[in-house]
Amino acid sequence: MAEKYIPLYRKYRPQEFADLVGQDNLVNAFTNAINTGKIAHAYLFCGPRGTGKTSSARILAKSLNCQNGPTLNPCGKCPSCLDILNGNMLDVIEMDAASNRSVEDAQNIIDKIHYAPVNGKYKIFIIDEVHMISKTAFNALLKTLEEPPENVIFILATTEPQKVLETIISRCQRFDFRRITVDDIVKRLEYISKKEDIKISNDALYTIAKNSQGGMRDALALLDQISVLDMTNEITSDKVNEMLGRIDNDTLLELSQYIFDKKVDLSVQKINEIYSKGNEPLQIIENLIQYFRNLSVVKTCKDEKTIADLTLLSKDVVPKMKNQVQNISVEKISHIIERLTYYHREIKFTNNRYLWLELCFIDIASENLNYMPATKPVPSTETKVVSQPVKTADSFNSKPITQIKEPETVKEEAVEVENKNETKLKKEEELQKEVNAISKEKEKGSADDWKNVLELIESPPSRSFFNTFAKPVEMTEAKVVITFKNDTFAQRAKEPQKSDAMKKACMKFYNVPSIELEIKVGATPYSTKNTKQEQETQPETEIPLKTTQPQTKQIDKEQQITVEEDDIKPQPLQKTNKYETKYNDQVKMVKDLFDAKIFE
Repeated sequence: MAEKYIPLYRKYRPQEFADLVGQDNLVNAFTNAINTGKIAHAYLFCGPRGTGKTSSARILAKSLNCQNGPTLNPCGKCPSCLDILNGNMLDVIEMDAASNRSVEDAQNIIDKIHYAPVNGKYKIFIIDEVHMISKTAFNALLKTLEEPPENVIFILATTEPQKVLETIISRCQRFDFRRITVDDIVKRLEYISKKEDIKISNDALYTIAKNSQGGMRDALALLDQISVLDMTNEITSDKVNEMLGRIDNDTLLELSQYIFDKKVDLSVQKINEIYSKGNEPLQIIENLIQYFRNLSVVKTCKDEKTIADLTLLSKDVVPKMKNQVQNISVEKISHIIERLTYYHREIKFTNNRYLWLELCFIDIASENLNYMPATKPVPSTETKVVSQPVKTADSFNSKPITQIKEPETVKEEAVEVENKNETKLKKEEELQKEVNAISKEKEKGSADDWKNVLELIESPPSRSFFNTFAKPVEMTEAKVVITFKNDTFAQRAKEPQKSDAMKKACMKFYNVPSIELEIKVGATPYSTKNTKQEQETQPETEIPLKTTQPQTKQIDKEQQITVEEDDIKPQPLQKTNKYETKYNDQVKMVKDLFDAKIFE
């Protein structure tokens, strides 16, 4: 009859403190406690699954109850050691709190503590997943935990210590088990693979270790499962990834390159190929997020050892990734990770997951965005010379145009009108200089406000997004208006993740409890007429910009002046009967237009 098969995680379970992997600090603490005889009446072992909590409890129980004990090296032959080894523990009572969590179960423990040990010196209670015990059961154990009989020891183990009552924790010595490092797991797997004659590559062992999440039990369970894939040939990393449903690095590199090159059709085809192999949409997104995260590490870190520690990638993969991101900015990688995270959330709660997976790659592979650092144009200090006709505020209304010919009498007044207009032009130029100075100061202040708000955005991808594509239109303590060139960017800015980041930065900058954020498409960016205060500084009529030389209004008989009817605003006139009767409407219109006087 064939020998009964024992899973690797049970077969190679630690039997002594020296067998514990990755918990050197705790081993030293237990060693010193046993050597000095400072044995506590209650212990609390905390840590992730598969890190050795229950195994350490059994080793401690064996060390204390061995006939040669307390000792660091139990004999393994006495009745107590054999009972613990075979699972027939009379003096060591192990129970699962998930199925024994009531007050009655707690009372049963209290009843048992009064019985003396059979083979050993201590009666030890190991309670696994102790956080599952109900509050009333905890309260029933309080007094017993605080003052148990001399020969009773409690060892409580849990993966969620925050759920254990503080009154329980205060009565125990707490030991926190760390996640086991990848290197320590690989060393242990190499040792077991040689003993079990399992042909497996070093890369495959690293793949197993990285997928065990710091738990030795999970790593051994994976090795046990993978060992039956191929009994003759060496097991490679690709086979491990295939069994785990993970995408290999070469496939991820090819897919990510399609995204960088904006090859939508090829990226969708590749996704369909990966999906057809049995990979779920969520799993594909998670693998790709991890790959782009590793790309950002490779891009930003220069030290090879740091890259190896952070990414856990093999040495032949890192050069390929470095070459891939040579001309790719960190902002672009962060943006892709952000979009993948968004679609991961959407896919998680939708019924048609593959459809959303396709939409994800159509989105991120079709974006024609410039992720280079945004450069702001430097405002010119020179005044641009532009010749413009004098217009009033109402001159933009579409009205029929009337042509007026200068009458003979107005020609005689040309010199007086010319002098008056020259004086008026000088005043307008001075006013324009003041307005320009105020406008430049406000534009400078507005630009500084926008820059400071961007620096207060906590999320780097969101900060880069607004810095690259957004322009401010209005910035006040009550309201902030920003504009985008197209609706795609505007809709993205309205997503809660980005709009909340912008709102939070604006409120922090203006030190207000709330602020209104408005997002527009195609609106004019900041000018001198953005805020209400700036509008009040503007004159009612548009003032002509400065020219190289003072303009001289030469009024000639043949010259025609074209104006709009609404350009002429009625002014109070000193009317006389003589004025009314002698001069026609055209003369009066020209007089009012140039603010002239009539000399006879």
